Amino acid sequence: MKKLLMLSFIFTLLTGCATQTYYIHGDRDALPDEKQLQAFFVSGIGQEQEMDAAEICGGAHNVAKVQSKLNFLDGFLGVISWGIYTPRTAMVYCVE
Repeated sequence: MKKLLMLSFIFTLLTGCATQTYYIHGDRDALPDEKQLQAFFVSGIGQEQEMDAAEICGGAHNVAKVQSKLNFLDGFLGVISWGIYTPRTAMVYCVE
């Protein structure tokens, strides 16, 4: 049992965090106007989810950046569920 827990802990530490950021207009250090946890299953194979950044910001000209992250908590949930549930965090930043 100790070996299984240690192995799980090591795999959790080895999971990497990944971020994709697309800068469109404006400030690079703004706070997100919309943050959404997107749920995927079986490592997200063949799945996609959408957010309408223009609708959130009141027009495409008001979108500063969009970002998709696999942070530590998302990776941890994926590891403990053996890849069955693999969430990602999506954020939309608007020009102020």
